[in-house]
Amino acid sequence: MNIRILLMGHPNVGKSAVFNRLSGANATESNYPGTTVGFEKSFVYVDGRETEIIDVPGTFSFTPKDRAEEVALEIFEKERDSVVICVVDATKIERGLYLALEILERGRPVVIALNMWDVAKDKEIAIDHKKMSDLLGVDVIPTIAVSGFGMKELLSAVPNAKKMDVKKIMGNALR
Repeated sequence: MNIRILLMGHPNVGKSAVFNRLSGANATESNYPGTTVGFEKSFVYVDGRETEIIDVPGTFSFTPKDRAEEVALEIFEKERDSVVICVVDATKIERGLYLALEILERGRPVVIALNMWDVAKDKEIAIDHKKMSDLLGVDVIPTIAVSGFGMKELLSAVPNAKKMDVKKIMGNALR
């Protein structure tokens, strides 16, 4: 099965830095049909197979407030067979998790990249990414896109990306 990867997240969380780190300099810039809103596509190797990766325009939620957010939602809806890497700023985790939960609620396989891990550590923000992974039921990978930290682990998690198990999450919440 050929998969496609969508990189999604808020603006300024390092999505493009993750995209560039994963894909190298092989990106093709495109405009969404009928708009001037740009996004980039490239290819990465996942399990030895060439896999398309799309750097989706930044969005805060699935309730679009501008054309870029509308395009992000349109790409998400169009690419139903994709795996989503949700890039979250580790220093503003509460904000990023709102979008991650919206994606998970829509039944897509997801991997969460906690980007800017180094900045969070410098600010003494402690995140138990393993516990977060257990609670959400998906892989949560600490990353530092500018240095490449966590990128190998991020791509390795894509073939086994999981959908949200609502029963498991509710069970965790009721403990």
